[in-house]
Amino acid sequence: MVAAPAVRMTAIDKRFGPVLANRGANLEVRTGEIHALVGENGAGKSTLMKVLSGMFPSDAGTVAVGGRDVTGWNTAEAIAAGVGMVHQHFMLVPTLTVAENVVLGREPVSVGTFDRARAIQDVERLCQQSGLIVPADRLVADLSVGEAQRVEILKTLYRGARILLLDEPTAVLSPPEVTELWNVLRQLRDGGATIILITHKLDEVMDISERITVMRQGETVAKLATRETSPEGIARAMVGREVSLAVQVAASRERRGAPPALDIRNLIVRGSRVERAVNDVSFAVMPGEIFGIAGVEGNGQTELLEAIAGLRGATHGSILLNGTNITALSVRARGEAGLSHIPEDRHRRGLILDYSIADNLILGQQQHFTHAGVLDAASIAAHAQKEIAAYDIRPTDASLPARALSGGNQQKIVIARELSRTFTTLLAAQPTRGVDVGAIEFIHGELRKARDAGKAVLLVSADLREVLTLSDRIAVMYGGRFVAVLARAEASEEVLGPYMTGAKREVAA
Repeated sequence: MVAAPAVRMTAIDKRFGPVLANRGANLEVRTGEIHALVGENGAGKSTLMKVLSGMFPSDAGTVAVGGRDVTGWNTAEAIAAGVGMVHQHFMLVPTLTVAENVVLGREPVSVGTFDRARAIQDVERLCQQSGLIVPADRLVADLSVGEAQRVEILKTLYRGARILLLDEPTAVLSPPEVTELWNVLRQLRDGGATIILITHKLDEVMDISERITVMRQGETVAKLATRETSPEGIARAMVGREVSLAVQVAASRERRGAPPALDIRNLIVRGSRVERAVNDVSFAVMPGEIFGIAGVEGNGQTELLEAIAGLRGATHGSILLNGTNITALSVRARGEAGLSHIPEDRHRRGLILDYSIADNLILGQQQHFTHAGVLDAASIAAHAQKEIAAYDIRPTDASLPARALSGGNQQKIVIARELSRTFTTLLAAQPTRGVDVGAIEFIHGELRKARDAGKAVLLVSADLREVLTLSDRIAVMYGGRFVAVLARAEASEEVLGPYMTGAKREVAA
């Protein structure tokens, strides 16, 4: 007798008002496999997983888990049946400890009160069993992004999950942290767990999955065996056309005689946990140049860009934009002086989630969309429709709140806003985090267009391939300092790797 699949979803429809997020979608996942679910932003992947996890009821179709019809179940029933979802944006309480977050809602009790010692003991045991090592008594606010990701997975395992749904789990992880996560997932699979992984990173799909389901515009369009396909084949199925995935080497560019667009001099910036997150950094970005910063996250890149953008103060040094010292200027004044900023955290820094798509597309530029001192609804709506079409933001209804969109489409709102404003220098922090391969290709093209139009672009990305694809020059940041600055022609993953880990350093010119 053939065992029933761990998950079988058949002809799933899910509508949100006028938007049909899933239309006749199908998914079948075997017990004890790592299964990749891929598709463009807005293809319906997260919605399908939320139906499976009981967050949303489907409008049509059936859901079976282990051969049992569970159509219409709720989250409590899904958790009780061993289905747990790790969401793209962490759902942790930063003021609580790791142990308190993991046991939240299922706290061990002794004599009628919360047994903190037992909670710590239980979580430490789970850490050892799963390989997800995090100090159980540490505050979540003090964790790295990779450690917070482990806590999210521990929460699901603590509740007995045997079917894990992971939505973009590596979007904020460094390469070493991704490797650690893969080791953990393989260990869980070998122990009999079933894992469904949503990711836009096709090299990850090839590395970790055994089978692949591809979605497009809410429908299931392909089912593939990983060993029988390629990144190009997956991308073609996702987008419906050929997509270039090749790393392009930026052409050598002549910049002699031009003054810097952005000039950073001896900058020192305090971090939340260290005195000098940025430690005496100096560099210049020229007009018509993409200057990329590579490095493992947590080495000062965030603090550097936030200081340049005006989101945190520098304790020493100066920031010059087109020859003007902007070190003491406000965020708005820096924008008016020609600085544009794609922040790395779209929720905290890039969007007001309860505002509409249209309103988010003019944040920081409202003064340009007024008539007689009042916001001009017609011009805002016209601007929104132009940017929605240009950046393929889905759904296309500009009145929807940003919260209603997928993470990738939220990112497109930020990208569209910052690239459509008048600027001379662009700070681009993780510009393609959480977006699909077609959108990555488009965003890369827009960044190159900005450079070719004479703009200066300062790029920070945890994706080393992205840095290599776009940059004219590349700096490596380690321990708050630039440990190397190389021309693109001199750089490769093999060359940059030792600098990124601190194994090699040179005096940066």
